[in-house]
Formats: sequence, structure tokens, C-alpha cells
Amino acid sequence: MEYVIEMLNIRKEFGSFVANDNITLQLKKGEIHALLGENGAGKSTLMNVLFGLYQPEAGEIRVKGKSVKITDPNVANDLGIGMVHQHFMLVDTFTVTENIILGREITSAGRIDIKKAEQEVRQISEQYGLAVDPQAKISDISVGMQQRVEILKTLYRGAEILIFDEPTAVLTPQEIKELIQIMKTLIKEGKSIILITHKLKEIMEVADRCTVIRKGKGIGTVNVSETNPNELASLMVGREVVFKTEKKPAEPKQEVLVVKDLTVKDSRGVTVVNSLDLTVRAGEIVGIAGVDGNGQSELIEALTGLRKSDNGSIQLNGKELINHAPRKITESGVGHIPQDRHKHGLVLNYPIAENMVLQTYYQKPFSKSGVLNFKEIYNKARKLISEFDVRTPSEYTLARALSGGNQQKAIIGREVDRNPDLLIAAQPTRGLDVGAIEFIHKRLIEQRDHGKAVLLVSFELDEIMNVSDRIAVIYEGKIVAVVNPKETDEQELGLLMAGSNRKEAGANV
Repeated sequence: MEYVIEMLNIRKEFGSFVANDNITLQLKKGEIHALLGENGAGKSTLMNVLFGLYQPEAGEIRVKGKSVKITDPNVANDLGIGMVHQHFMLVDTFTVTENIILGREITSAGRIDIKKAEQEVRQISEQYGLAVDPQAKISDISVGMQQRVEILKTLYRGAEILIFDEPTAVLTPQEIKELIQIMKTLIKEGKSIILITHKLKEIMEVADRCTVIRKGKGIGTVNVSETNPNELASLMVGREVVFKTEKKPAEPKQEVLVVKDLTVKDSRGVTVVNSLDLTVRAGEIVGIAGVDGNGQSELIEALTGLRKSDNGSIQLNGKELINHAPRKITESGVGHIPQDRHKHGLVLNYPIAENMVLQTYYQKPFSKSGVLNFKEIYNKARKLISEFDVRTPSEYTLARALSGGNQQKAIIGREVDRNPDLLIAAQPTRGLDVGAIEFIHKRLIEQRDHGKAVLLVSFELDEIMNVSDRIAVIYEGKIVAVVNPKETDEQELGLLMAGSNRKEAGANV
């Protein structure tokens, strides 16, 4: 059997922590090979070894049968290996072409020949069906388009083997479909792909084989055509996973959040939340479904005090909160799981324990006369780490060292522990594995069952359908329909999200 990449018994350590414990992965030419594992299982570490960002303590890498030492990403590029990172490596103020040629500039008489570069970029873009405008500025294009630029960057450098690191974590359902099509085109054109993911649906749809790793150890490689999502989930987390969230019917009571005629502008002064009305009652989960860019982010920022509103009313338990400061809103009984956990959820260079009191550090018992009581802070953190199953070497570990799933559990622990009347959960499971998703869904439902109001904002339609008691569809900054998840399906929701009215959507089902 001819393999284009062989990673044999790779071992990678960080101090006393073993991230990859003698893992083997073999990639055939012309296949999409999924690398599956929980958050923190060691998937990205293994691929960073292949791409030359880390050096392994033991093991061998072979490219087309020949043993190689990949000392840095330039060596990986020269061997035909390209990596599309989860967090894009792009310069916002540069054009698509300027980003793609960065470090590989075409020069003529000592000057960069941007026209020639644009032609090459356009030609590669057309060959692989990427439909990217070479002259567009990165700051002006969607997240999905930015990802295509990253793919183009690897192809421009001659990559034959492409590593995709969690490529769908930030994409809308439509962009995911388009990306899957792009991957299939790449394979037809003779490329080979390693796909790092924990999304089982995508593996079943696109991968040929799948290597599973758990807690840094290789569990095995399976043919995707001979397995199913339940079996893959069990291999990944080491136990059976419940996909359907079990919950009793909601018993909604009084109105907790009442939003009327809310208007909010984005940072360019464009109205993106447009006379929006919304109600969430105690004892229910209201899901907001919509394609990214229809005002969801600005709505959450207005509700949590992170953005000023231009008009309307936001009431919590009958008290007006519009344009109040974030701390005042928090103290009024609002919990917030932000959609960007790095930017708005954590201070990455603080220990995880100190992150768990970010909303309460100035209150007793964590502070007295302005002096922090670290003994109380760390006691509290140990309790929450245990209760919310945050897997961390210790409470002193920096937040940035935790996997995405464990960072998210820490934020949820912090917010739920404050016992808010309204919990706003924005993309709470983005980029998380099935085990962490199951845990977070249970916690949201627990909040509801304790008589709290929960507002869930997610681009994952199956999450919205599975967890919500009512679904509010947002389109161009307005709630255009409120539906019962038991009386709709993904197709109707998709049509409503695209701007069809209920009658048209129903007629198309």
C-alpha cells in the first residue's frame, strides 16, 4: 500500500504532559482521512508536528515512503504539505492576493508584480471552484471566503497534501456544504486531505477513513463506510453518547425578558437590528435561528450592554435595562456565555481559577475593602472545576492552556453558578466535541427546569431544534417567525432564515 504520509509512533510531550502517546496515522493518496477526537485529545498537536510547528520526542514521519525531518512550516511546504488553520492567519488590511503571496512574492525588476500574482490567484481559484475575488480586502469578505483564501494560500505554495483543522467550526450550514464540495474537487484534482474534526455528520458525508485518538492515545483507524455515528462517538469518548437531548415539556411562567422595537447599528453605522420584538419567559429555552450576519451578534451585545442601542426597550423582570453598563446588567440577573470565548469570555493569560470569578471578584467573600482574597477565589474555583468537569492540570493553569471545550465549561460554570434569571448562551457549543455538547445541553435544560429563562443563539440548526422550546427566526435584523420545534423541520427553518414567509416556507416543505 502506497501512503503519501506516514506518521509512525509519534510522541509529543510538553513538560510532564504527554499530548501524543505513540500515535500512528497513515494517509493514502487521493483520500479524505478524518482525524477524530475530543477537545484536548491531541489532534491539533499531532498535525502541528506534521506541519513542522512542533518537533516530536519520538517517532518517524515519511512522505511518499521517504523518511523526513520537518523542522519548520517552510520544510512542510517544500514537501507539498499545507495547513488550513482553525484561526485564520490573514492580514485584515491586505487584499486576497497580498495575503496569498506573502513570503512568496513575485518580483519584476525588484518590484512586486501584483498583476501577475492576481492572474495566478484567479487561475487557481477557478481551477478549484473557489470563486474568490483576488482584489477583495480581507476585512470586507465573509468568514467562509476568508477560509477559501487560506485554502488558496496552500495551493499557491504547491500543496499536494492539505490539513484542515476544524474547518467548519466558524461556518454557516450553507458554507459547510460549499466547503465539502471544495474538498471533493480537491480530491478529484489529485490532492489528499487530512480533516481534523469532531463533527460526526461531516465525517460520514465526506471521509474515506477515520483515525480516532482519545486522551493522546491512538484508538484505531476505521473505514467510514463500515461504521456509523454512534460507533464513532463511543470510540471518541470511551462511552455511549446520547445524541437526542432528553427533556420534559417546558412549563413557561412569567415573562423575564421583553424586547420591544429594538434598533441597533453596527460599527459602520448600518442598522442591523431593525425594530425587533422578542419575549423569553421563565422555564423556557427560546432559540434564535438565522444565517450569520442577520443581527444576532449586535442583538446579544445590546442585551448585555456591550453595544449601545438606538431605540426601543429591553426589560428584565419589568425593569428597563437599555444602554445600561455591562456590570449593572449582570447584577440585574443576566448571565452571558459569549460567542467568542477568547475575546469576551476569558482573560487567557490569567489562571483558570481567576477567570471563574471575573463577574464576582469585587464581591464578598472574594474581596474585602478592595483587597482580593485568593484563598476564597481558589476554593471556589476548585468546587466549580469539579462540578462542571473542567479538565485542567490544576486551578493555577492559564486559561489559554485549556482545550476549547474545557474553556467553555469554565465559562458556563461561572455564569450558571451566579444563578441568573436570564442566561444568554451564544454559540455555546461552537467547536466542541459530542461529549462536551451533551454536557452543555444538559446544563441549559437544567437552568430551564429550575425556572430560569434561557436565550440560545446558534448557527447549528440541529442544536436549535433539539434544545429549544420555541424558535425565533431572525432575518435582516427582525424576528420574522416564531415556531414550535415539534411543528417544523430543518427545511422550513432554512427557508424562513433565507427570508421566505411562513406560508411560502410551508408550501415548499
